Amino acid sequence: MKKWLLAAAVSAALAGCAAEKAPAPLALSAAAQLPASVTLVESYAPKAGEIGIPYKKYVLANGLTVLLHEDHSDPLVKVDVTYHVGSDREHPGRTGFAHLFEHMMFQGSEHVADEQHFKVVTEAGGELNGTTNSDRTNYFETVPSNQLEKMLWLESDRMGYLLPALTDQKFEVQRATVKNERAQRIDNRPYGRLNEQFQQAFYPKGHPYSWPVIGWPADLDRATTQDVKDFFRRWYGPNNATLTIGGDIDEAQTLSWVNKYFGDIPRGPEVKALDKPLVTLDKTRYVSMQDNIHLPLIQIGFPTVYARHQDEAALDLLANILGGGKTSIIYKNLVKDGYAVQAGASHPCQELACQLSFYALANPAKGASLAPIEKLIRQSIDEFETRGVTDEDLQKVKIQFRADSIFSLQSVSGKVASLAVNQTFTGNPNQIGNDLARYDAVTKEDVMRVFREYVKGKPSVVMSVVPQGGEALVAAPDNYTPPTPEVAKQAVTGLSATLAPAHSSFDRSVMPSAAKAPVLKVPELWSATLADKIDVMGTQSSETPTTEIIIYLNGGHRMEPLQKAGLAALTADMLNESSAKRSSEALAQALELLGSSVSFSASDYQSVVRVTSLTENLDKTLAIVKERLLEPGFTEADFNRVKQQTLQTLQHMVSDPNYLANEGFSKLLFGSDNSLGISSGGTLQTVAGITLEDVKAFYAEQYRAGNAQMVTVTDLPKAQLLEKLQPLTRWQGDATPLPVAGKLPAGNPGIVFIIDKPGAAQSVISIGKRALPYDATGDFFKSYLMNYPLGGAFNSRINLNLREDKGYTYGARSFFAGGSEQGYFEASASVRSDVTDKALAEFMKEISRYHQSGMSAEEQAFMRASISQGKALDYETPYQKAGFIRMIQKYHLAHDFTDEQDKIVSQISLEQLNQLAKQWLDPATMQILIVGDKASVEPGLTALGYKVVNLPL
Repeated sequence: MKKWLLAAAVSAALAGCAAEKAPAPLALSAAAQLPASVTLVESYAPKAGEIGIPYKKYVLANGLTVLLHEDHSDPLVKVDVTYHVGSDREHPGRTGFAHLFEHMMFQGSEHVADEQHFKVVTEAGGELNGTTNSDRTNYFETVPSNQLEKMLWLESDRMGYLLPALTDQKFEVQRATVKNERAQRIDNRPYGRLNEQFQQAFYPKGHPYSWPVIGWPADLDRATTQDVKDFFRRWYGPNNATLTIGGDIDEAQTLSWVNKYFGDIPRGPEVKALDKPLVTLDKTRYVSMQDNIHLPLIQIGFPTVYARHQDEAALDLLANILGGGKTSIIYKNLVKDGYAVQAGASHPCQELACQLSFYALANPAKGASLAPIEKLIRQSIDEFETRGVTDEDLQKVKIQFRADSIFSLQSVSGKVASLAVNQTFTGNPNQIGNDLARYDAVTKEDVMRVFREYVKGKPSVVMSVVPQGGEALVAAPDNYTPPTPEVAKQAVTGLSATLAPAHSSFDRSVMPSAAKAPVLKVPELWSATLADKIDVMGTQSSETPTTEIIIYLNGGHRMEPLQKAGLAALTADMLNESSAKRSSEALAQALELLGSSVSFSASDYQSVVRVTSLTENLDKTLAIVKERLLEPGFTEADFNRVKQQTLQTLQHMVSDPNYLANEGFSKLLFGSDNSLGISSGGTLQTVAGITLEDVKAFYAEQYRAGNAQMVTVTDLPKAQLLEKLQPLTRWQGDATPLPVAGKLPAGNPGIVFIIDKPGAAQSVISIGKRALPYDATGDFFKSYLMNYPLGGAFNSRINLNLREDKGYTYGARSFFAGGSEQGYFEASASVRSDVTDKALAEFMKEISRYHQSGMSAEEQAFMRASISQGKALDYETPYQKAGFIRMIQKYHLAHDFTDEQDKIVSQISLEQLNQLAKQWLDPATMQILIVGDKASVEPGLTALGYKVVNLPL
């Protein structure tokens, strides 16, 4: 969905049968059976045909809000604890606490050991994380349904019993981890500091959104362990939290567990809502920054309202008209005409404030100065007033919003997140109907009114980001300097005396055991052949009235000549443009009015067509697929624009160290004579040499029915789906053989190759070798099992060493990756530049130990439990089901291949696993690449005994 819609979109479930709120006598009866400390607030289920999420809402005596949602379609459950505290509750000069505390919540509590939270959830076959934004912090786990009680034990222990386990040492490790996260996500990323610089200029001094969620580095240095403890006491009480549980649950049992584990946690201090004064600007503010980038960027923001304000929906629609994709004014005036590589508009909203935001990446081929780009954006804003609002503008918003709500049914995680967010910010989990109604009620006059009230003639903030030394390219000289924030005397205010947790009626130190493992529901598959050429494999899924179709064409990057690398991707991009009948804008409009998407792409071994549609609109959507697939326009104008965008994007990517690491490591392992050694997106040299005739010729070879296979997940029976696919039977053409694969290099282990990034805040380390191609039940799969304790999980040896023990990185991992012809092993991390040599030494130490001694029996047991139980999460959404089907189709696997994998996981011996470690993890065979500041990191690498060699790309 477009950015403007994401701000307001909600996850939803579509009722399949009549359902009402429980009659009063039934509700009273249910309430009478509740524990004395639990109150049923409301019970909601959608009416027939209504879009909504069924739930029951309870409140415990300590103020904890509990939301329960039953969904028995898959044997999994999601637990979400959302605390209504984000960086907006911090004070100037004391920033970063909310996010830092998110990290501290994973470091153990009184009855849960350090790192045990990750280990318990991962061993249970689950996934977990936490996130912080300006307005809330949440923690969540998705696990097989038999593990629910264990998750409630974990979450309740850190809510009520965290402080006894919070030590100075843990605090220092996580402070270092947060600094590494900042270096990786902000300081070492192109445009990484854009948002925090923009927000400083956009919001008044002291406004909670004027500082970054991750905090300023100086403020992080200023923080103390006591500050963090005070932050917990102030904001992490149950009365400031919402516990949402959804999935394959028994409501009565779940509520009993919730009361048991959370009921004795005392209330925290009372929390009052923050004021929401509308942000205003006295004049247009120009600010700028220089960065290690290629494409100059401009961002313009107008203050508007706040989330759920009565004008939010109309402003969202305004943003969509101005810059919401190929049908927008901004796209027509900036991207279509080649002045910008990318451009758009959105209306992101937060709890306290929203902004109407425009951005554009200038196309240096037409001039890199941002002043003309600002002029074009402002002319586009003026053009809107003349253009006005059409009936189709309103219609597509309503269709897209409804479609987005239905698609969101596909995930329990999405539904749980929606309930939690709506409860946290509005006190009402059931906002879907309200949201649909408010968007449906927007009129043309509303859109024009908000344009005049918030945008026309109003001051804005204009941010220019230009390459180093490019100050002449800014939109206008800076006329505003953000004031230096004062440092608050206290990091946390509003503390009151809080009660210590009461003595529990049970022994919290005993982790609850898991119930009997649920029966996994592997999709039932069917097969067919379309037009005697196209193999179709699918499954029927009645959870949503939607259809997912993916067409895979054998070839992709592997089919193109090396000197034309990027041709498959460029051809796919052209198929996303005009057809012989309609312009790309007309096709985009047609899809928006259906709530559908059709996208072409290409990768190493295949080109792909992905189709997502409400089933009620499938016929019209497939007509567009047929038009794009069989009647491409391939116009000169489209080609020149798309090629220029591709070249500028490639030039831009050179400033991204992670891109350089991927490209460099592929070249080391596979060389320049093999397609795997060259990016599927091509290089500046290869893409520059591609012509429109090349695209047409590649299309003729690649997009043939004989190359195609199809996967589908739909609520339709097989026969009905095949009938709808009949228009594609006119697709013809035999399979195209792949060219002979290029030779592979001998390799240079023991040498550190380096790609120089002067001034880089971090170094990207990649260590590895060529390894096994993919197999489902052979040595590749077994090597995946073998690697799991080394670098395949959060609590793996590599990550615990480099992140949790040493504080060198935000995260480190290792893995085996395999394709149909080749595979490789890689261990990688982005580390602080000043510890590059030490981090490399720790990497090699861990790999060497594992090579020599392998995993322990305890690690083997952990691996078995985690992987075998984790399969419950594999087939939830249609796209996940489609991926599972594709593996069977592509590699000609038995439909029950997962049963064989289960046998291997349970029966493979420690000796077999450790033999694989000896075979594949010899450090003497590993190649090493580092992307970083050569001048600062080379001396340490040389001192380790490595020869350092530059790697040209």
